Amino acid sequence: MFTLDSSETTNPSEPIARRVVRLLRHAIVTMRIRPGEKLSEQETAKRLGVSRQPVREAFIKLAEAGLVLILPQRGTLVVKISVAAVENARFIREAIECAVVREAVRRKDRDALDVARGVLDETARAIVTGDAERLFELDEEFHRALAAAAGRPDAWRVVEEQKAQMDRVRYLDMTDAIPMRIVLAQHLAILDAIEAGDAELAERELRAHLREILVSLPKLAARWPTLFEAPAAAAPTPTAGDA
Repeated sequence: MFTLDSSETTNPSEPIARRVVRLLRHAIVTMRIRPGEKLSEQETAKRLGVSRQPVREAFIKLAEAGLVLILPQRGTLVVKISVAAVENARFIREAIECAVVREAVRRKDRDALDVARGVLDETARAIVTGDAERLFELDEEFHRALAAAAGRPDAWRVVEEQKAQMDRVRYLDMTDAIPMRIVLAQHLAILDAIEAGDAELAERELRAHLREILVSLPKLAARWPTLFEAPAAAAPTPTAGDA
């Protein structure tokens, strides 16, 4: 079962239900709660120090995000990673974020772009320590900063709602420092293009960046087959005698 560190529970202004969703989602994405694991409403409430009601609400939210399956009378199951769901989330994310980088070029919000640059500086330091969870957070912060630079923070919130399955694959990829060095180089190229005012190049670099997951996805599925849904069996090819 997942564990929590004290820093994760110190925001008194955050509504309990939202905190429970955030903590459980993070635990699922970072594999503290593994695909295929069953969650007990009562046990989860005890571990988080809350009543069962916010946990019940959190399970519903996580089911809507495609991370868990609620089984009446049998508990809640963390679903395995769906390759199809990851590919769909990537498609939606690319459409939104390409519009974001174009708007960021048009607006040229210097403060927001400086924030993005600072995130990349910290990413370079985090790669040295190999802290996968921190690298994941910094990756999120960079893309959030681009949405802020575009003046479209709601665009990032929409992306967040769509990419829960995608996040688990991204986290698995971040456990290796070599892909993270590639990600950092791609982030730098995107930001450099935005700062140079080249919308075409910024969009091209972003598309290449977001399509990296299509390369890593089959490799990760082969490396950790128990974390992924089994591929659907192909339908038999009809023969002339079937007509």
